[in-house]
Amino acid sequence: MSSGVAIIDPSEIHRPEATQWQNDCEEEGFRNFSSKGNLFDRVYKTYTDMHTNQCVDFVLGKHKKWLKFDHGNKTIMEALEDLNGLVDESDPDVDFPNSFHAYQTAEGIRKKHPDKDWFHLVGLIHDLGKMMAIWGEDQYCVVGDTFPVGCEFAKSIVYSDSTFVKNPDLDDSRYNTKYGMYKPGCGLNNVLMSWGHDEYMYQVLMHNNTTLPEEALYCVRFHSFYPWHTGRDYHHLCNETDTKMVEWIREFNQYDLYTKCPDLPDVEKLKPYYQSLVDKYIPGVLEW
Repeated sequence: MSSGVAIIDPSEIHRPEATQWQNDCEEEGFRNFSSKGNLFDRVYKTYTDMHTNQCVDFVLGKHKKWLKFDHGNKTIMEALEDLNGLVDESDPDVDFPNSFHAYQTAEGIRKKHPDKDWFHLVGLIHDLGKMMAIWGEDQYCVVGDTFPVGCEFAKSIVYSDSTFVKNPDLDDSRYNTKYGMYKPGCGLNNVLMSWGHDEYMYQVLMHNNTTLPEEALYCVRFHSFYPWHTGRDYHHLCNETDTKMVEWIREFNQYDLYTKCPDLPDVEKLKPYYQSLVDKYIPGVLEW
């Protein structure tokens, strides 16, 4: 889509060693999905429910339910405040409200990319699709890592060796092969992803005519697609645009992950700046 914002060449992305704010916040064991993690039981149950239920028919049903955009009318900042009451049941790293993580991510990006205001805003809004949980949706189809449905499940998916055994698509010959219902190089835009906050927030932004650039929309839509951008799976489904955009998602990912720490930001002090970005790219009351 045309946004009026210049497309940035991925070669411009700066990849330094860990920055000081990362060193201050990084604790051993980010994305620690092993049984030694303090939150293991909660996290494992969430992924078991997700991998049992998220099949092609299930995801299509969630599209019908949520893409009517009839669940509420809120501004971005109102939605962000609502996330004060949400703790992500799939996150093995932190156990504090999601809204603080939004500001931590945004500020991490702002420090390293001060001239890319759209990137700052992505940090703030990337998890707002979790509003579905506030409206009563089960967390196993709101939070957590995402993956394609309609083709075989990659080994890099969290707990893939034990949690897909009851998934209906596992025994369906239309869906259980490498390509399944897709063609080589079809592009992620033509792939049906497991339902969650990534896809929902992307669709909310598109429905409400955001002017965020394509890089921003990719980060929102696929930031939880760890089997792709980190596990290096599913590249056989990608096209040239996906290959270019994954570098932006990997850049975003380090701020999404390594800014998590119990040193919570001064939200009231930060609000005016981020309100100005919302007014620029996603103004007014949105249909959710």
